[in-house]
Amino acid sequence: MKRILTGGLLALSVFTSSAVADDSAWAPTVFNLDNGMEVVVVPDHRAPVVTHMVWYKVGAVDEAEGKSGIAHLFEHVMFKETDDLAPGEFDNIVSRNGGVSNAFTSWDYTAYYERVAKDQLGTMMGLEAERMTDLIINDDPNGPFISERDVVKEERRQRIDNNPGVILQEMVLSELWKGHPYEITVIGNMDEVAALTPADGMAFYKEYYSPENAILVVAGDVTPEEVRALAEEHYGVIAPTGTAHGERKWAPVPPLTETKELVYSDPKVRQPSWSRYYSGTSETRDRELSYALDVGLEVLGGGMTSRLYQSLVEDQQVAISANTFAWTTLHDEGPALITASPAPGVALEDLETAVMAEVEKVLDEGFTDAEVERARNKLAAQAIYARDSQSNMANTFGSTLALGGSVDDVLNYPDAMRAITTEQAIAAVREVFGSDRHYIEAHLLPAEGDS
Repeated sequence: MKRILTGGLLALSVFTSSAVADDSAWAPTVFNLDNGMEVVVVPDHRAPVVTHMVWYKVGAVDEAEGKSGIAHLFEHVMFKETDDLAPGEFDNIVSRNGGVSNAFTSWDYTAYYERVAKDQLGTMMGLEAERMTDLIINDDPNGPFISERDVVKEERRQRIDNNPGVILQEMVLSELWKGHPYEITVIGNMDEVAALTPADGMAFYKEYYSPENAILVVAGDVTPEEVRALAEEHYGVIAPTGTAHGERKWAPVPPLTETKELVYSDPKVRQPSWSRYYSGTSETRDRELSYALDVGLEVLGGGMTSRLYQSLVEDQQVAISANTFAWTTLHDEGPALITASPAPGVALEDLETAVMAEVEKVLDEGFTDAEVERARNKLAAQAIYARDSQSNMANTFGSTLALGGSVDDVLNYPDAMRAITTEQAIAAVREVFGSDRHYIEAHLLPAEGDS
């Protein structure tokens, strides 16, 4: 079964704030159906195709204790069987009509999409409406729930348990988010996934898969009037369950109160790496700080022109890579990272010394106006260029609204980014990476005795 971002630890790094250069051609319309389903229409008339997405305001953050992985497992089950669709028929219908379909799960939301010719939009709505209301979940060992539970267990083995870098990242994030609903990765703990029952699945379905808990996003060669008529026909007739209470388990993430070092060694590791994870922020919790931090991290370690890359890779030649970035697109606070890989023959301890010397120099001396102007213009331009992608448009509005944001947050992003000052950028970096801040240091190493 094809999937993207189904429970991987890096799920949320894909959808950044993105915004087509002509704002008049990128004007979304937002309305609500009587049953509470929110609808966003983003016209894009360059080709007779549409991207149709349904976002449910439920993710791993909402899982009950001991039921980790059920949001992601349920994404799998949604592709299986309904009262009117035989196993595999959903994908077959989309394929026969020349389209593609997929889904992804994050800590904060679950989304399903199809990209098809314009004249197939009604068919896609009918398919999504069918599995919103009539999904089959039973005790059959070969049935949709139990068979997909086994698929997810194997997925965890392949994507996490067989990947040293992801294993270490999971270890770090469980420490950074200890006690928070983000603590367990989206794909879930193996033992808890194995214990999930069809009854758990049905309870989850009834609680969260309802029109009042969903956002419909249609981007493409359509008008708001066309979408409204089709949405009323297919989704508007679905009665709200009343169980989608909207009480999310989001909570502020406390800053780290102690510094720790985690080391993971494995024979599969061929290139060591060094990282520091600091307590960061999020756009939802502190939009101004988040934007300033993104600009500051672009200057510090955002690419080959950044301070870290120029110093460590080009000048000192002690690293083959060096960068900084932050997980700011979660609802709650994510980590901010400094990471580097040593050049051949360079010990991690020496690399760490070189990295932190450069970081401390920046914290002491600050940025130049030219550096910050270049960084903020680059980030704003990336957002504007990303508007050229129809699927990116649908993803951006859907993820923003699912997190409780607004259309204006998306539309205003480039201008907000260009307004960040040099003082704001360095202040944000100092706030996160200051010498008084605790962190989790992570070393990924080859197993003892391996080359």
